[in-house]
Amino acid sequence: MVAPAILPARGRNTGRPRAGMSAIERSRRRLYWPMLLPALILMVLFYVVPILYAGWLSLHTWDGINELKWRGAENYIQLAKDPIFVGSIGNTLKILFVVGIVTFVFAFALTMILRDMTGRKFVRSVLFFPTLINAMVFGIFAGFLFSPAGPLNKILAAVGVTDPPKWLAQDNLFNLIMIVMIWSATGYFTTIIMSAVDQIPAYYYEAAGLDGAGPWAKFRHVTLPLAWDVISVCAVLWTMSSVKVFELILVFGGSTAQAPPASTWSTALYVYQAAFGGGSREFGVSAAAAIVSLALVTVLTIGLRRMLRREAIEI
Repeated sequence: MVAPAILPARGRNTGRPRAGMSAIERSRRRLYWPMLLPALILMVLFYVVPILYAGWLSLHTWDGINELKWRGAENYIQLAKDPIFVGSIGNTLKILFVVGIVTFVFAFALTMILRDMTGRKFVRSVLFFPTLINAMVFGIFAGFLFSPAGPLNKILAAVGVTDPPKWLAQDNLFNLIMIVMIWSATGYFTTIIMSAVDQIPAYYYEAAGLDGAGPWAKFRHVTLPLAWDVISVCAVLWTMSSVKVFELILVFGGSTAQAPPASTWSTALYVYQAAFGGGSREFGVSAAAAIVSLALVTVLTIGLRRMLRREAIEI
């Protein structure tokens, strides 16, 4: 009797062609590493190496000209005591949760409306169009729209409103930024979710209708479970993109010569301002803020993936 220890485990990928394998399987095994290696090299060069360098730089103080000076964890301690950085984390979390929840509520509502609408492909293209426009354009347009002499105040004056709200006041600025984000992101996620809904057979909805299910019940018991994998991917995409919101806030709230109010900063904008804004350039503090942002998005993404994990439903 042959000892079990010398037998290869069933299904184990040993990396070597096994006896009885087809020619296609053997060629796939031989091409696995040659095809994967270029992507791994690029990922290491453009992702891993910069992250390691940022981590090393975050332990120093450097203005970009003089020599680096070791500072240890002082940059991180400085960030923890900096109310602007703490506020930027709060703003980033507002973008993640408040803007994200409202965006997905609108996306789900539009999905329920568009599912049975005639001409839904055209409407979906219209909703997706804002995604093709750079966020800086949205910032410039929103600044023009809500300016004191902008079209919105002129319309309000025409209907008799003599004292319009100060839209671009510091207390209202971040709320307007979140509204613009919702407007620009809703169509994108609606389009992705609708692509999953289009794959759901119509007889599921017909059966639910025969059982007396209304639009909400159909969405809850048919659309949501069968499109769950795509929805969870959308949630992860939003989590990663919300931490990187930068240009919209910079253009909307600031200018080429002046930074936006610190109360509107996100962590990404804080990283930029620490490195290139103001009179002093603190690349060490900027790198530390970037590492904290990376840790934040990593924790949030892993936690979200675990929270949204569920058994796949085959259609």
